[in-house]
Amino acid sequence: MKRIACVVIALACSVAFAGAALAQIPDYVAKAVADPGRAQDAKDDERRKAAEIVAFSAAKPGDKVLELIPGGGYFTRVFSKVVGPQGRVYAVWPTEYDEKPEKVKAIASDYGNVEVLMQPAAKLTAPQPVDVVFTSQNYHDYPDKFMGPTDLKLLNAAVFTVLKPGGVYIIVDHSGEPGSGLRDTDTLHRIDEATVKQQVLAAGFEYVGESDVLRNRADDRKTNVFNPAIRGRTDQFVFKFRKPPGRGQP
Repeated sequence: MKRIACVVIALACSVAFAGAALAQIPDYVAKAVADPGRAQDAKDDERRKAAEIVAFSAAKPGDKVLELIPGGGYFTRVFSKVVGPQGRVYAVWPTEYDEKPEKVKAIASDYGNVEVLMQPAAKLTAPQPVDVVFTSQNYHDYPDKFMGPTDLKLLNAAVFTVLKPGGVYIIVDHSGEPGSGLRDTDTLHRIDEATVKQQVLAAGFEYVGESDVLRNRADDRKTNVFNPAIRGRTDQFVFKFRKPPGRGQP
C-alpha cells in the first residue's frame, strides 16, 4: 500500500509540475503556436520548443520583433501571431547569406505584419526601435568567411542600437566545447557559451538568464550539428540579455 501511495503521489506531483509549466505559456503564445497557418511546423514543436522559447522572449501583442536570419520562418510565424496586427516582425536576411530568402518572403506576403529586410550582415538596422531581437542557430554564422566575415562586436553593437531601452536580445545556438571560443563555428557550427556571454555583455547588455528547454547533456559538443547521430538533438543554450533602461549606445 505504501508503494502504491508513493506512486500516486509521484504522479500527482508530475501532473502538477506539468500544469505549472503550461501555466507559464501566455494564452497569446499558445494561440499563436496552435494557429492552423503553421501546421507544417507543428511536427517540430516538441523538438524546437516554439511555445517555451517565444514565451521566454517575453514578446507580447503590439511588440516590434527583429529576427536575425529566420531560415524557413519557423519562429517568424509564431512571433507574427503573438505581436498581432498592432505589432511588427522584421525578418533580417543578410545579403551575404548562402541561402535564398524565398520561404520567409512567402510568409511576409501572407502575414501583413512581417517585413523582410535585405541588408549587409555588418550593417544591421531597423525601421524603428524594437522590443525583441531574436536569433536561433545563426549567431555562430556571423564570424564565418561566407558572412564577410562579420565581427560579432559590430553585430552586438548594432543589436544594442536597434533595441528600445529595456528591450531583450535572445540568442539560441548549438553549444561548443567549453573554452573553444569561435574555433568550431565553421566546422561544427557550434560556439562556446562563455564566449557568447562575454561578447554580448561587452556590448553593454545585462545578462537576464537562460532557458534549459533545448539542453541535451548527452551531447559531447564535439560533433558537427548536421551529423545524423546528433542532428536535431544537439545541446543548445537559450540566453536572454537586456538593454539597460535609459541606455543609448554603449
